[in-house]
Amino acid sequence: MAAEKTLLITNVNIFTENEIIPNGCLLIKGEKIEKAFRQEEWEEAEATGLPVIDGKGLNAIPGFIDGHIHGANGADVMDATEEALDTMAEVLPKEGTTSFLATTITQSANNIHKALENVAEYENKPGYAEIVGVHLEGPFIEEKKAGAQPKQHILEPEVEQFTKWQRISGNNIRTVTMAPEKDKDGALIRYLAEHGVNVSAGHTEAGIEDMKQAVGYGVSQVTHICNAMTGLHHRDIGVVGAAFTLDDLKAELIADGIHVSPEMIDLIYRNIGSGRLMLITDALRAKCLKPGTYDLGGQQATVNEDRATLHDGTLAGSILKMCQGARNMLEMTEATIRDVIEMASVNPAKQIQLYDRKGSITAGKDADILLVDDELNIHYTICRGEIAFKEE
Repeated sequence: MAAEKTLLITNVNIFTENEIIPNGCLLIKGEKIEKAFRQEEWEEAEATGLPVIDGKGLNAIPGFIDGHIHGANGADVMDATEEALDTMAEVLPKEGTTSFLATTITQSANNIHKALENVAEYENKPGYAEIVGVHLEGPFIEEKKAGAQPKQHILEPEVEQFTKWQRISGNNIRTVTMAPEKDKDGALIRYLAEHGVNVSAGHTEAGIEDMKQAVGYGVSQVTHICNAMTGLHHRDIGVVGAAFTLDDLKAELIADGIHVSPEMIDLIYRNIGSGRLMLITDALRAKCLKPGTYDLGGQQATVNEDRATLHDGTLAGSILKMCQGARNMLEMTEATIRDVIEMASVNPAKQIQLYDRKGSITAGKDADILLVDDELNIHYTICRGEIAFKEE
């Protein structure tokens, strides 16, 4: 049997779950973190022959987990091909993403079927970001809040339809975005929650009372806060207000300063805090490509340097990179690197029940590690023990 690959990272400030180890070392064996320790401990028991990365004083933080991404670099989950998922998984480490949920869009039942079947058959590859499941965005949504979701394919919430898709996906659906007010008796929400699926309120007209009831049924998240939902109003604080006030809710945030203004991002951060926010990109295939016109779920999206829109000006996902969203949080709020780790790594892992193996630098967890400077520029990305990106 071949020996496990071993990698040593030296001279880094290691952000573990509970402390920062200055001038530290990380020992990786195979796909796992073996140990995090101080440099002097290694020098006392030095071994030779190990591949070494000199971190040169950079920060070692856990890899980012994007819980809501449709596509990148010309590929989309709805393409339903191995090549499309490979394209996404190969390019995402450049922005610090080491794991992601392959996110579908409201489409025909047959097209969703194909996309889910493709994920079920997909094998993750060394040195690529890992697909850790599916985010089913729609089709159980409110037409008036469809946004860029094709209205003609919206369906009423139905347990039978979901169970069929979950079976096709190989039990990989981890998050479902739906309009909770459409699930009149909460049957689907309760079923999802009871079966360990993360239920997120999105593309919804729910008011605060609807949200209180939905949380009681099992809703635990809101999808891309402020977008495609009811906002704050002095007589009904809506879904945004529910995220502010109901401690059982976590909230996705597209921190590009476009989907949510910098001032609103700051207000969200002040009211919700890093403990309940999750950074996402909601990116589409045009991310990493030149400006132009691209397909989004059968619709044409026009992309310029900073945004993607439909013909009527509706925002159509984003072209945001996770590392830029993380940097924006440092610039637009009082968040620290530790807070960004919570929003981009810890919370996403916990929300989809993966914190036992991802989301923090801890012995025994997957070696998904970023080496970044104090402005969160990516210098190295390591995916499950393999160097996936190195800044030239």
